[in-house]
Amino acid sequence: MARCGLFSFAFLTVCSVVGLFAQTTPEPSTRQMNLMCWQEFQEVVPARIETVLLPVGTLEPHGVIPNGSDNLAPEAMARELSVRVNALVAPTLNYGVTGSMQGFPGAFAISETAYRLFVADLFRGLSKNKFKNIIVLNGHGGPQTAILRSEADKASAAYRVRILVINWWSLASEETFSVFEQNGGHAGNNETAYVQAIVPEHIHPERYSADMATPYPAGNSWHAVPFPSSIGLYEKGQGYPTFDKEQSEAYFAKVNDRVAGLIEDVVKKWEVARLYR
Repeated sequence: MARCGLFSFAFLTVCSVVGLFAQTTPEPSTRQMNLMCWQEFQEVVPARIETVLLPVGTLEPHGVIPNGSDNLAPEAMARELSVRVNALVAPTLNYGVTGSMQGFPGAFAISETAYRLFVADLFRGLSKNKFKNIIVLNGHGGPQTAILRSEADKASAAYRVRILVINWWSLASEETFSVFEQNGGHAGNNETAYVQAIVPEHIHPERYSADMATPYPAGNSWHAVPFPSSIGLYEKGQGYPTFDKEQSEAYFAKVNDRVAGLIEDVVKKWEVARLYR
């Protein structure tokens, strides 16, 4: 009986401490760095939050969905995942290395040199603000991905910070096949569906025609600048937008779950290895 009483006392003590901790560490007033005052930021980083989500994208044509889809997707992803992965959300880097579609109306391109310098300073600034884990949610591929990766390598070594760069559409390839039973594309079924789940009022199927899509060339078979279509298909005959609401919502949820799972797994393994602690 004495042992049982001692165990009960210890259990109640632990519960009381946990309860007190829960009462004294409320959820931050916001997960958005744009909206957080400096005093609250100082209180939560890094004592309670060590991870920051950095959405990056660009402005370029996307079929009949917004030119800013490469920004809207990672922004929404960051909002959805911030509590689950215990992170703050940094302001989005809205302008990127647009590439072969910069000739379309409304597109905007930053030079690779300027982009590299900006990204390097972003990594330096986030590490200076005591984040240990910088998670880049990238919405745009091409040369931009290579720059993000190379600058992540340099910043990690220089500032002893842990950086993960995610190209969500590549990571979620299995989810694309799961929902649509075929491959996707730039502004194709997958990207259109994800953005439709975010801003359905800004999707324009009435403007859509299958003639707006072109399969990307295999290997070095041809090269055209600007790319002739605002929808680029990964495989011929696959990836055309469906504009299906149920598919859109299902894909949005599956992609977010896949990205969150990767972040959780990588951060956990960083911690187990005690890297840069």
